[in-house]
Amino acid sequence: MSPAYVRADRGRCIGAGMCVMTAPDVFDQDPDDGLVVLLHAEPHPTRRAAARMAAGVCPSRAITVHEPDHDGRTVT
Repeated sequence: MSPAYVRADRGRCIGAGMCVMTAPDVFDQDPDDGLVVLLHAEPHPTRRAAARMAAGVCPSRAITVHEPDHDGRTVT
């Protein structure tokens, strides 16, 4: 089975920091511009729920989580 992976679009990011507050082991903020920094593109299974929640609370929808379905196809 393929691992889940996370993408963070710095072009869409507005620097709200919700991702860092929700999943600090997966995301950080750039100290210069405040935009998202992805720490782990393939988060450990114990961090995936937090990464999904961070994607859900991101006001600019700059974060997406892609996970394989039961057939091994990647879904967002």
